[in-house]
Amino acid sequence: MGRPFTARLGANESAFGPSPEAIAAMQKAAGEAWMYGDPESHDLRQALAAHYGITPENIMVGEGIDALLGLLVRLYVGAGDAVVTSAGAYPTFNYHVAGFGGALHTVPYKGDHEDPDALIAKAGEVSAKLIYIANPDNPMGSWHTADVMQNMIARLPAGCMLVLDEAYVDLAPSGTVPALDPQAENVIRMRTFSKAHGMAGARVGYAIGAPDVINGFNKVRNHFGMSRISQAGALAALRDIAWLEHIQNEVEKARQRIAAIAKHNDLAPLPSATNFVTIDCGRDGNFARAVLAALVADGIFVRMPFVAPQDRCIRVSCGTEAQIDAFETALPRALTQAHEKLG
Repeated sequence: MGRPFTARLGANESAFGPSPEAIAAMQKAAGEAWMYGDPESHDLRQALAAHYGITPENIMVGEGIDALLGLLVRLYVGAGDAVVTSAGAYPTFNYHVAGFGGALHTVPYKGDHEDPDALIAKAGEVSAKLIYIANPDNPMGSWHTADVMQNMIARLPAGCMLVLDEAYVDLAPSGTVPALDPQAENVIRMRTFSKAHGMAGARVGYAIGAPDVINGFNKVRNHFGMSRISQAGALAALRDIAWLEHIQNEVEKARQRIAAIAKHNDLAPLPSATNFVTIDCGRDGNFARAVLAALVADGIFVRMPFVAPQDRCIRVSCGTEAQIDAFETALPRALTQAHEKLG
């Protein structure tokens, strides 16, 4: 549009920023940027292993979850191999499957949640190599309990790996995360410093899995893909527990405020275990798209689900008070414009 957005609330970043300790560590590391980053991410993997009570051999660090998903698909999916996901779930995984020639099979959401039973059934039907599920989920913000996820893991068909994307897990209620099993070769967990740690631009993600599965990444990864600056920042962020707790509190306050704004405008906010709130606009996808277009034209960057019936919603990331103020001002105008356009 030739101008910056007033409020950037569409990419699920942490508008509250990284830990001050992480910023200081990255500033210090910038002076050492003439050196390549450690190709093994040794210090970060050691710290993550200690944090989770597992071994460094259970962890692979990469350039965000997106890059790790691409490497995983490259390792396990050949031309025509079946892969199962939910229709309307995080689309980047689908792009990787298509790029490596896999056959993508989808199942619908159930009540704005991904449906573990349907995913398992479809995987058995098509002899899937991979099942992808995010818990908590993007774009709906919904979540399953640890018991539900553990039951799904127990029912995986032979020869099928579960890709459990836990990008938002630091923002979820207690009881959401199933216990880590560092020897399970049919589950790989994906986590990130992009969300709660506020380091989306630094590109630091990691996979947790059995040593043989993790070692497979060494066949295909970019060994010097990790920035030295990013590695230093992630290591400092992991240590700053107080900042993570601060962000969790800020996100909760923002979720409550976005929900209140939605209700004030006669819209229905969905429960969220993430750093965004998905808002049911009460009509169909055409109406929600009109609301979104009006918000964007008014300088408010938001996004929405892209598959019906979830596309009746818009998705608003948690942000600062000023950003949420701008959204609060713009939303009534956007709704009026959408009603005028569509009746």
